[in-house]
Amino acid sequence: MGNLLEIKDLHVSVEEKELLHGVSLDVKAGETHVLMGPNGAGKSTLGYSVMGSPRYAVTSGSIVFDGEDITALSADKRAKKGIFLSFQAPVEIPGITLSSFLRSALEQQTGQRIKLWDFKKRLKETMALLQMDESYAERELNVGFSGGEKKKAEILQLLMLRPRLAILDETDSGLDVDAVRTVSQGIHEFQKNPENSLLIITHNTRLLASLSVDKAHVLVGGRIAAQGGAELVDEINTAGFEKYLTVE
Repeated sequence: MGNLLEIKDLHVSVEEKELLHGVSLDVKAGETHVLMGPNGAGKSTLGYSVMGSPRYAVTSGSIVFDGEDITALSADKRAKKGIFLSFQAPVEIPGITLSSFLRSALEQQTGQRIKLWDFKKRLKETMALLQMDESYAERELNVGFSGGEKKKAEILQLLMLRPRLAILDETDSGLDVDAVRTVSQGIHEFQKNPENSLLIITHNTRLLASLSVDKAHVLVGGRIAAQGGAELVDEINTAGFEKYLTVE
């Protein structure tokens, strides 16, 4: 399969401070990539830049998705094309239930009204897969949710929206062992579609233990310091990032 995502010599700044210095990275359809690095390496910056957050200014380079240059597209248009980004710290949205949010997002994505019965049936099945209590569907989005519940809600969104590229930013952060197992199960479900691609951003390898990884990248100081296969994940798990911290 060809490249679904092509990041070419990407330079990104926030408030005139450059955070990414010429990052290049390709993800083929159906592949699972891991982006690792110490705190402050620029991992989340790359995720937000691919998603199109207006806070992150692309000063040079390009982002190509499914053969189309999307560098100048807004985040909502990128989402409609099939890009999904989870957050390190999902925000609380009072006044909007999880169910209403998901139904609205699906209708925005497809441009069509969704029958309530069909939506509720699919939502119930997906929540059962993630071992989520159905009552959460009628609670305000993330309001009063624990850290683990917020991450489960994001994986629920992932499975309901069915994007082509999912960028998971520190999805395992703050999760206990059982929650990591449940989230991993949701990711496995997403991977069942051979055209779906994943870019998993993390600074540890706990979530990766049960996942099949095609390629790994180490980001240090806003630059790619190393690239390889799944063996690179094992190396980082054993030795950490120290050997790459002086790579220019």
